[in-house]
Amino acid sequence: MATIDITRNHTLPIQDAKTKAEELAKGMADKFGIQWKWDGDTIRFDAPSGAAKGTKGEVAVTDKTVRVAIDLPFMLKMLKGTIEGKVKEKLDALV
Repeated sequence: MATIDITRNHTLPIQDAKTKAEELAKGMADKFGIQWKWDGDTIRFDAPSGAAKGTKGEVAVTDKTVRVAIDLPFMLKMLKGTIEGKVKEKLDALV
């Protein structure tokens, strides 16, 4: 079960939603050193090192929703509220 699980509805064409999801992933890669890749309509990511080390998750895009699920390592769980707030802010800006 994900530590953070956020779903937002969208009205974008799926390719546009995927482009925006990729922008989100690129931003996380730049800031937190995560590695990501597409797996169908889902971006899977993890952080092998750096401040977010041990974080794993996915950004799943459908024709109507974008779902972000993140598993935080023990040391970052105390920052869950802050991280969740930032993810919601970025996701709301994208869709």
